[in-house]
Amino acid sequence: MKIPTHLKHKPVIVAENYANIDGRTAYDTDAQGLSLGLAQWNDRGKVDISAKVWRHTGGKWSRQSEELPLHRVLDLAILVCETELYFKEAYRHEHLYDKENPLIKRVGLQGDAMTVEVCTDNEQINEDIQLFQQALNNDDELIGERLRTLSRILKEMGY
Repeated sequence: MKIPTHLKHKPVIVAENYANIDGRTAYDTDAQGLSLGLAQWNDRGKVDISAKVWRHTGGKWSRQSEELPLHRVLDLAILVCETELYFKEAYRHEHLYDKENPLIKRVGLQGDAMTVEVCTDNEQINEDIQLFQQALNNDDELIGERLRTLSRILKEMGY
């Protein structure tokens, strides 16, 4: 399915076959494509690049399509990586986290830091963290394949 080019987000680089590889929902998803392009929120004289997940209901392009600035896409990737790393050792804690110190890591960015921590404000955290870990385990092959691919590309880029 061709990604629309007449809307406010202006695609430059596209992956129009995303529905075929959308994780567990491959071949049965409304996420039909990914694009990197000129952001829909651009003002005259100001140009930002954004990433967009294009959703299609079967009849039309969905308003639930998501557009994110590239730095947020990368911040989410950092959050995923820190989470994966954390859960490799989380079994050491009785409830998969330290109730006295739910901090996972502070990741330095832009002269400050992203604080990654277990959400202890969640009243169901003890149950939810176990469900989360199980879901991570279930998707280990899908996530691992993508992380290995990302690692290879980062190495090729010199990082």
